[in-house]
Amino acid sequence: MQVGKPLEQADIPIPEIGSSDVLIRVAAAGICHSDAHYRAGISQIDSLPLTLGHEVAGTVEKVGAQVANLAAGDRVCVHYLVTCGRCDFCKRGQEQFCRDVQMIGKDRDGGYAQFIKVPGANAFPLPDEIPFEVGAIMMCSSATALHALKKARFEAGESIAIFGFGGLGFSALQLARAYDCGNVYVVEINAAKLASAARMGAIAIDARAADPVEQIKEATAGTGVDVALELIGSAKTMRQAVLCLAPLGRAAIVGLTAESMSIFPYAELINQEAEIIGVSDHLATELPALIEFARTGKLRFPPETLRVVDLDAVQINAALDALQDSIDHVRTVIVPNNDK
Repeated sequence: MQVGKPLEQADIPIPEIGSSDVLIRVAAAGICHSDAHYRAGISQIDSLPLTLGHEVAGTVEKVGAQVANLAAGDRVCVHYLVTCGRCDFCKRGQEQFCRDVQMIGKDRDGGYAQFIKVPGANAFPLPDEIPFEVGAIMMCSSATALHALKKARFEAGESIAIFGFGGLGFSALQLARAYDCGNVYVVEINAAKLASAARMGAIAIDARAADPVEQIKEATAGTGVDVALELIGSAKTMRQAVLCLAPLGRAAIVGLTAESMSIFPYAELINQEAEIIGVSDHLATELPALIEFARTGKLRFPPETLRVVDLDAVQINAALDALQDSIDHVRTVIVPNNDK
């Protein structure tokens, strides 16, 4: 990969694993908006060349001598944060703040390949009921959506507003349902996404028609919602996520923006005892629950929500290009032909 240029196809040696590593034959690798940002240089990568791809699932090919919980032939999905396991943050289970953290597909080679090497601790068993394509893509957007709900302390019966119905929102709606939520309000400007959210049981809030905060307040008899997830990355929608909260409500901010957000502390925060919560990545300890939601069908990605491309630079670059103008929540997945 070279910043600002199309990805190039290259032959590289199969990685040599250490005693605590596993070698995985990649069966599926998701193409994420972050990958487009890395290619464009919007998000900096410090060491090149690099193989992209942080949404990975496959079959264990080889295990290191110290790996006891996995064996060759096991189906696995990959947690993309490689950490030291020794620092205070790692010991507290908050590994995204590890001082030595490396992200697969950004700080070390990722899954746009036939094989990938990861620590054994990063490989999680993938049940037979979950296709590899789903196992791969849920390692990013679905895992982050679950982490956002956890950070917001979301509980059964609570109402929720989801700002943005792309890949994150698609998972967030299903996961909120899995937690036996109350009403779900999905805020969008895209008619197709609004229709999709309504078919999935949400109350569609068309932000083009009127102020979404006023629409949510009207729908809740002036009260607001218990939790709001901001998944777009806009100062405007971040502020709306806070303003639509009921007293004691929590706004979990996931989207990324360089803009600043204005809040009137007394009227909009203090007097409501509202909370604004930042959400960064997700945790390894959350993945077993996520995998179980997928295994039992509470988190689903029907075939029409997935596109498949080969491990081919032309096809992958075209998919990354398409992400710039994406208006749906269909995910693209690389499925290597490992017979080549």
